[in-house]
Amino acid sequence: MVATVLITGATGLVGKKLTQHLLDKGYRVHILTTQKALSSTETNIQYFYWNPQNNKIDISCFKGVEVVINLAGSPIAQRWTKSAKASILNSRVQALNVLASAIKENKFPIQHLISASAIGIYPDSKTNYYQEEDVVSENCSFLRTVVQKWEAAAQQFEALNIKITILRIGIVLDNNGGALPKIMTPIQNYFGAVLASGEQWQSWIHSDDLVAMFVYILESKKEGVYNAVAPNPVRQSELTKTIGHVIKKPIFLPNVPEFMLKLMLGGMSAVVLESQRVSSKKIQSIGFKFEYHELSAALNDLLKK
Repeated sequence: MVATVLITGATGLVGKKLTQHLLDKGYRVHILTTQKALSSTETNIQYFYWNPQNNKIDISCFKGVEVVINLAGSPIAQRWTKSAKASILNSRVQALNVLASAIKENKFPIQHLISASAIGIYPDSKTNYYQEEDVVSENCSFLRTVVQKWEAAAQQFEALNIKITILRIGIVLDNNGGALPKIMTPIQNYFGAVLASGEQWQSWIHSDDLVAMFVYILESKKEGVYNAVAPNPVRQSELTKTIGHVIKKPIFLPNVPEFMLKLMLGGMSAVVLESQRVSSKKIQSIGFKFEYHELSAALNDLLKK
């Protein structure tokens, strides 16, 4: 019997790659989408409508499903207006609430929830090397508050006797979207520069490794919280200069000052200014093997395709 997986957030960067990877492996994929007209000619994929903000969900999406992979959430990389901040938080929490409520009310036999989270849960630090248990609750920034509430919403599935795995994702490197094209564009046009001091740690992961990690958790049925980052985080200055080196563009402009980034990006500047050096030891300890350990290898693969 073909295993069926339900995915939320499947139209995003990671969701698209994960969906295709699962289809290639022979899985049947059910996708929850806010777009009513979506359909597919692919026999092993089905779309189901939901609107988490209005508590609407087509419960037939759960038919034959044992595992739910949750990637739903409004993009972080947008100007943090009051309404955007509400959307960033509510889209994550409400998606999980609607799933949990539907499963509980209808007693669907879901065995496992695998939910995305983010390394933004760790405090800004240029010296700490964060492991999964190193979560500090005080002095919460907006990002940290979002991630804590996101993970708390995932933990409610425990009361439904469902296994829970949370993957705290770092900066996803992919040439089709996410952070990399945004960082690369000014470098290609000779406007590349190190951001702020350049000393802030950036914990990254190649999109292929992240997709492989979701599949590894799905197939190994491992529970718990894991950092989804490559084994070798880098400082922001190294990230910028390595991209420049790979695409053969010099980085000669002075660093972009912190005050200018705050002026240009507002609160969202925290995404590039905060420093999180995050360990991948726990995910490796359960047998996951990275294909891309070093930034240069990941960038060479992505930028020379």
